[in-house]
Amino acid sequence: MKTVRDRRASRWDAHRQARRAELTDAAIAAIREHGAGVGMDEVAARAGTSKTVVYRHFGDRTELYTAVCARVAEVLIGQIRRAIDGADSPRAQAVAGIEAYLALVESDREVYRFVVHRPLVPGLAADPVADLVSVIGDHAAAVIAAQLERSGGDVAAAVPWGHGVVGMVRAAAENWLARPDGMSRADLARHITDLAWAGLSGVVADQEVPS
Repeated sequence: MKTVRDRRASRWDAHRQARRAELTDAAIAAIREHGAGVGMDEVAARAGTSKTVVYRHFGDRTELYTAVCARVAEVLIGQIRRAIDGADSPRAQAVAGIEAYLALVESDREVYRFVVHRPLVPGLAADPVADLVSVIGDHAAAVIAAQLERSGGDVAAAVPWGHGVVGMVRAAAENWLARPDGMSRADLARHITDLAWAGLSGVVADQEVPS
């Protein structure tokens, strides 16, 4: 009997996880439809259910907000990794990674605003966005460390550089959203890369990445 109960519990766990994923997708769709200031009523309506059902799967607004952040992080990090892996030199990797970040900001502005400005949970003490930026910073640091290793540089510098570059990209992206001045994504990416590469080029050789 214990095995039967365990299997049933496992089956319900899978169902709950699937339902949470569906509701997270509905929340993202509602954000795109209604903007970053979306409310729980709009999320429930987009999911074709009631707020009571939404809260059954997410204990509160914070839990739903965190789930949306996790989904955005998964997509963004995947896009950045693919972009960097497809580039053939350190500078090209920098350009590709910055472009991938800005592409998501440009194509999904309301979702990005929702994640960054947290209108659903304005009093939230923790900052899931900081965690997201930290993960991307770690990935950037790993890429820089690999190049420093090849060129015989000090690998210890990779962590502050990686996080510094990512922090700069985030700040520039938020300013771009808040005060658009007609600058294209490509121009913004180029300006950020020029600034970042002015420092990195002195210690990271711009050569093709071995396949």
